[in-house]
Amino acid sequence: MGSDSLPIIDFAGASDEQLARQLDQAFTDIGFCYFRSIGVQQALVDDVFEASRRFHAQSRAAKDAIAMNGFHRGYMAPKTSIIQTSSVARVTKPNDSESFMWMHEVPESDPRFGRPLDGPNLWPDLPGFREPVEAYEQAMQDFCRRLLRPLALALGLPRDWFVPYFGQPTLFLRLLHYPPHAVDAADDAFGSAPHTDYGFITILCQDAQGGLEVRRKDGTWLAAPPLGGTWVVNVADMLSRWTNGRWQSTPHRVKNLSGGDRYSCPYFFDMSMDSLVEGLPTCGAPKHPPVRYGDYLLERLDKNYAYRRQPAA
Repeated sequence: MGSDSLPIIDFAGASDEQLARQLDQAFTDIGFCYFRSIGVQQALVDDVFEASRRFHAQSRAAKDAIAMNGFHRGYMAPKTSIIQTSSVARVTKPNDSESFMWMHEVPESDPRFGRPLDGPNLWPDLPGFREPVEAYEQAMQDFCRRLLRPLALALGLPRDWFVPYFGQPTLFLRLLHYPPHAVDAADDAFGSAPHTDYGFITILCQDAQGGLEVRRKDGTWLAAPPLGGTWVVNVADMLSRWTNGRWQSTPHRVKNLSGGDRYSCPYFFDMSMDSLVEGLPTCGAPKHPPVRYGDYLLERLDKNYAYRRQPAA
């Protein structure tokens, strides 16, 4: 693939070693690619998008009934997040999008319960919503656990090297709705302003509307349009940090210029909160001090989301 499009990695019939070579090239060159044939059934994809549309079609009052809780789960209203941790832009306007946020379920019986980001999910009073969300998440989690093997091989590590870091993974599934971009909107108004993701890897399923752009090394922006049967995949900050920057955590943004509503379902597959991330010896000299993933994550959430800055009642 040339510089005018992202590479496509097809998992059908590929060995871990073949995938490792392709992953290393894509993540070194731009930090983004498409995945195809990952074993997630199209019916699961269709069902989770239908669930998202039904959720966002509800009244604002119905959605506000499950407004984001302190564990970062529930409904995130429009214009309530400003990406103040952006490394590529001075962001002053809130994102013009809304979302339902699911995270890994932590019941009260779990010893982690009550820690930051370890608590219950919030579910709308919407029949038939929860089942497709949980089914899609489980399929994505199963795939991501298989993905850990070629990722490790790509970095010159033993095949199962990453596995212990995902014993209790930090998981996010976000059902996003972007309204049409206003024709009179300012140039620095975005559905999602330029940013990098915080954790390990992101696997995005998007509808047919388009709007996602990825920043090249020279600072120009490359469109990542929807391709049937694919997911857009990118390295996030912690994986880049593990590789001492060999793999890029590439800035990306969304501006919905389609004239209609846009829906996307990013899945964030991240390590356990207590994971210590330090530069891999297979990737040269460390460029950053070791960091606990949970500390890094919370620092960014606290800066970027309005509900986390509001004083407790």
